[in-house]
Amino acid sequence: MQSDEIVWQIINQGHCSYKVKTSAETFCRNKYSVTGLCNRSSCPLSNSRYATILEDEGKLYLCMKTVERAHKPATLWHRVALHHNYADALNQIDELLSHWSRFIVHKSKQRLTKITQLLLRTRKAKRNNRSRIVTIPARRQKNEARREAKVCSSVYSEPLPTKALHRHKWLLN
Repeated sequence: MQSDEIVWQIINQGHCSYKVKTSAETFCRNKYSVTGLCNRSSCPLSNSRYATILEDEGKLYLCMKTVERAHKPATLWHRVALHHNYADALNQIDELLSHWSRFIVHKSKQRLTKITQLLLRTRKAKRNNRSRIVTIPARRQKNEARREAKVCSSVYSEPLPTKALHRHKWLLN
């Protein structure tokens, strides 16, 4: 049997490959992390009962980890496809996680909201498909302006033979 507290102590005081420390906070890069923070309640490794929302190719899934599945790592996470309608997906989360901790239910709903908004923005951006505004570095602009000025001055100058005569006129006098 897995003891969640022992696993968390090892992860917290020892090494965790998903842990990223900054000066302010400690983050978790695990794809199943419901908050993205590294703490006891939101660690997918140290909780034997855990749930989160994942997005795969535009579809949302509720991923649940239970104690009964711990002996088979290949099927540790049970994925349930969520309804494409946001309100129906919220109700589906309420039904599936009715006996789970309020923290997991609340954070899963927050994650559903965040991912749904992200999907809406990406669909809208694809639909608009505007040309992107690209900045040109100032040095490149100056160089191109100099080149254009040189080309314009050579095009509008006098023909070469008369120019050569004027250049050598002082020698003749």
